[in-house]
Amino acid sequence: MYSKILVPVDLAHKDKIAKALDTAIDIAKHYQAKISYVTVTNTTPSEAAHNPEELAEKLANFASEQSQSHGVETESQVIKSADTAVELDKKLLKVIKDSGADLVVMASHAPGIGDKLHFIHSNGADIVKHSDISVFIVR
Repeated sequence: MYSKILVPVDLAHKDKIAKALDTAIDIAKHYQAKISYVTVTNTTPSEAAHNPEELAEKLANFASEQSQSHGVETESQVIKSADTAVELDKKLLKVIKDSGADLVVMASHAPGIGDKLHFIHSNGADIVKHSDISVFIVR
């Protein structure tokens, strides 16, 4: 049913997306699907890495560790953005379309006061609305 699962990852918050990572691994094992870990970043230093090249190396290592630990095929890709706050959804939708993925598994942020006041934008909702493939949002 699924052959390639795209999983957006923020390496600075691996602990907050553990359930989504585990879900993607379970689905990949069930269908013998490849997991494609994707990160969107800008060129400024972040908590995860000093630059996009370092982040690409860390993401590749993460993907390799996941492959070895769980027995699934993985790959990784870092997408550069001028402004991730503005371009994140657009960049993710493009990589979803270009990658040949047939499922996206992504973490949802924990609901809070910002959601009730409509201050926080939902990346997951935009991906669901604008993607042509199935999207599994994990809370």
